[in-house]
Amino acid sequence: MAVRPGRVTTHTRWSAAPASVSADWSSLSVDGYGVCRGGAMGCDMGGGRGGSMGSGMGVGHENNEFSGGSEANYGNTMFQAMETISTRTLVRKLCEVGWLFRKVRGFVSDNVSRLPSHAAAEVGTVAQAFCSALQEELSDYYKLLAVLESYSLNPIPTPGSDSGVSGNYLSLRRLVVWLAEPAVKMRLMAVLVDGCRGLRGGGMAGAIHGHAQHGDPMVQDFMGRLLRRVCSPLFEMVRSWVLEGELEDVFGEFFIVGQPVKAESLWREGYLIQSDMLPSFISPVLAQRILRTGKSINFLRVCCDDNGWAEAATEAAAYVGTTTSRGGLGYGQIDALEALVVEAAKRIDQRLMDVIHKRYRFKDHCLAIKRYLLLGQGDFVQYLMDVVGPELSEPANRISSFHLAGLLETAIRASDAQYDDRDILDRIRVKMMDHGEGDRGWDVFSLEYDARVPLDTVFTASVMKMYLKIFNFLWKLKRVDHSLTGVWKTMKPNCIVSSPFYKEGTSIRAQFVSVLRKCQVLFNEMNHFVTNFQYYIMFEVLEVSWARFSEEMDAAKDLDDLLMGHDKYLTSIVEKSLLGERSLGILRNLFALFDIILQFRSHADRWFERIYELQLRLMKKLMKQHSKIQDVHEQASNLCSEAASVRTAATAEQQKIHAKFNNIVKAFNTYMDSVGPFLEQV
Repeated sequence: MAVRPGRVTTHTRWSAAPASVSADWSSLSVDGYGVCRGGAMGCDMGGGRGGSMGSGMGVGHENNEFSGGSEANYGNTMFQAMETISTRTLVRKLCEVGWLFRKVRGFVSDNVSRLPSHAAAEVGTVAQAFCSALQEELSDYYKLLAVLESYSLNPIPTPGSDSGVSGNYLSLRRLVVWLAEPAVKMRLMAVLVDGCRGLRGGGMAGAIHGHAQHGDPMVQDFMGRLLRRVCSPLFEMVRSWVLEGELEDVFGEFFIVGQPVKAESLWREGYLIQSDMLPSFISPVLAQRILRTGKSINFLRVCCDDNGWAEAATEAAAYVGTTTSRGGLGYGQIDALEALVVEAAKRIDQRLMDVIHKRYRFKDHCLAIKRYLLLGQGDFVQYLMDVVGPELSEPANRISSFHLAGLLETAIRASDAQYDDRDILDRIRVKMMDHGEGDRGWDVFSLEYDARVPLDTVFTASVMKMYLKIFNFLWKLKRVDHSLTGVWKTMKPNCIVSSPFYKEGTSIRAQFVSVLRKCQVLFNEMNHFVTNFQYYIMFEVLEVSWARFSEEMDAAKDLDDLLMGHDKYLTSIVEKSLLGERSLGILRNLFALFDIILQFRSHADRWFERIYELQLRLMKKLMKQHSKIQDVHEQASNLCSEAASVRTAATAEQQKIHAKFNNIVKAFNTYMDSVGPFLEQV
């Protein structure tokens, strides 16, 4: 710093001082002779006894007495009073500088003078950088004080004195002028110190940045210089996270925080944004992009075992002209930071999408779940129903899951599913749900799909639980359709015409035909309902939702887009299939209808089984009587008696089943009326 003799300059930079220099301006005082005494530096205001203020430059005059009566004495008194007030004002300004200095120095001492083991953990790198920047500014302040102290040793010239006296003297007013700019900086530092107490990391940087929006060029330059030092650790954390996926945040200062989770939860829960650590000069949108870029790198490295992200990050840095080494970014380069983040995010996300779709065949696995868990593979479902149906009719506690797994493999080999990729088929497994007393195999049987890392990031446990819920609903619908097919096979015309009761007399035949006609009418209504509802689920819900999801898969630019598209796909199926919260009433009625249809199948089978038993008894009696030709009359009498008993049993059985079918018709019509509005909409 160069100072011309006799000239005061206010463009002096100051900053951390020799310990020998004392600058405790809080003890600054003025004695009765107008001499400023503070610390190691004194300022002689007048040098003479009178201590009167001179011509505006702080020059003292010795004999400053007026004679001329009371008016002269009054003017002299007023002049002395004004001089005292002006002196006090100047001293107070200087005392303010000392008070501010003690506050700033105290803040630095509190954060730096601790034990090294405790200071870093409690303060952090950002606060340490802030204290270092404050010390640098105080160092220049100390240098200025050293210069002023040397000036204070020079005598103050008086009127009429030798003109050879040096002009680098120090008066109270000159001292105020010298400390004008340092006072502004000290006041600003004191405001920053008060605003940063209790803050750390990004929160501290954001608080300091809030004071940088100022119109004074001097303040802007000062704050820019300070923030470049303070934000250096923060920008280094951003660079390391965006380009390397490393979270170098030992003291918890970064606005991104990591937590230990399983691999399947790494993307959703592994890394989060701390809003209180997000500095104000980084927008929430940019922060989310920074978060996703680092997450993508860690997901590729941990879950996908891929290192192609490193090349993508290097290409992104080269494209925007930013170095990948430390110190490449700093405060005031937000546009460069945003350009780097955008380019790195685009390239790394593209690498992640390529790995997910090509190496791990995400779309093929989604299609496999649709075909097997959502029962879209028709021939496979039909074969599976045929082979596991008898087994699932048994009590649940008697069924072996290993045996069902063998039946599943049989259904796969008997259908077109055998031509699928073996890796996909090996992921389809039988799952037996928890069962209670009285549950059948139909109630606990389900299929599951083994989604391994990294696919389990999309197909999480909660997502697979929703797929299981959809499978159970579709499985019951398929079971009802399969049951109605069995009823049709039982009641088809060639079976009915061959029945002996169809050829019997008018009474039995009328009863038989009446019950049979009621069964056929009820079957037609049930089959119409099930066929239309199944069409709605399979085509209007599953196929339409899949078509939209397929488009979103192709358009996804990052893993978040892919997860959002899959969530919309699954939610659409759940809501449109009446499995959501808003459709619980309709769903209960639908399950009641399914149970009624299954009861109808059970009663119809029981009726025809009873008829076949009676028919078999009648045929055995006829054959037995024909084999014995002893007594023709006795034979005829016994034959008529047996035939009559069979007809009586058949009549009673038909009346009983007729009553049951009537009850089923009433219940079916009741529940159909309750779901009528929904069916009209469909």
